Amino acid sequence: MPHGVTFDGRQVWAATGESLLAFDPANGNVTRTLDVSSDAGTAFDGKHLYQIAESRIDRIDPATGRVLDSIPAPADRGSNSGLTWAEGSLWIGQYRDRRILQIDPKDGRVLRTIESDRFVTGVTWANDELWHGTRENDECELRQVDAVSGEVLTRVQMPGGLVVSGLEYDGAGTFYCGGAASGKVRAVRYPKA
Repeated sequence: MPHGVTFDGRQVWAATGESLLAFDPANGNVTRTLDVSSDAGTAFDGKHLYQIAESRIDRIDPATGRVLDSIPAPADRGSNSGLTWAEGSLWIGQYRDRRILQIDPKDGRVLRTIESDRFVTGVTWANDELWHGTRENDECELRQVDAVSGEVLTRVQMPGGLVVSGLEYDGAGTFYCGGAASGKVRAVRYPKA
């Protein structure tokens, strides 16, 4: 069950609860497995992986799988749902609280709060656009929102029954969406290409 996804420039990483799996997006073959706790969102800053693990965010060396350090997550276990890296900060989705937080990767301090009117299931940046996955009444969307006001700028309705449980943009026209209980990560074309 992929709970979070990120892209390191070559492979997609998926958080599965007990481990992080890396796979080749061209063929889906698993290329690496790191035995680390991975409850929700995953991010990559160009050098390290960041992983939500219970009530903390771990910084992980992707070469060894070693946890280098941790910061407190901004909410209790189960509320944090998505994670991405942008602008030198971590951005974390909070499912139940229906919001996105920009946090300092050094200490977990909240720098900005963006409210949503739906459950937030994943978060990513596509170039300079903030996007998040949503779920409400068994309907899921990908949404581009204003990074200050939270105003919805673009909506992509997912087909019925498809759940988004993590979201990442690869910088080249594709979103990767965790599929929760389906066990799949889906590739979705960036809608403005």
